[in-house]
Amino acid sequence: MNWLFLIAAGLCEIFYAAAMPRTEGFTRLLPSLFCAAFIAASMYLLSLATRSIPVGTAYAVWVGIGAVGTAIYGMVFLDEDRSLARMACFGMIVIGIVGLKFLSLRGEPA
Repeated sequence: MNWLFLIAAGLCEIFYAAAMPRTEGFTRLLPSLFCAAFIAASMYLLSLATRSIPVGTAYAVWVGIGAVGTAIYGMVFLDEDRSLARMACFGMIVIGIVGLKFLSLRGEPA
């Protein structure tokens, strides 16, 4: 269950990162409230995940989900760079996240 909390926390991070530019430096109320709500939700879900997932592993996975998800959002909706090198780097992050999950299934410290 804690891995689901961690995935949800990462998804919330994507939403707040995507909403951040719309806040215009937190000067627009509704986008700022949306962003703040997802920041709070992300932190809360991350804290729940760390009840059984080591904090280093949880943080690495949370950041990885947020980074890759936000990059995909940028490529799809903001016409950001889609170079093969960039995709390969994000692929390595995903491989690292999957590796950490498998290590936790085997009971090894991740």
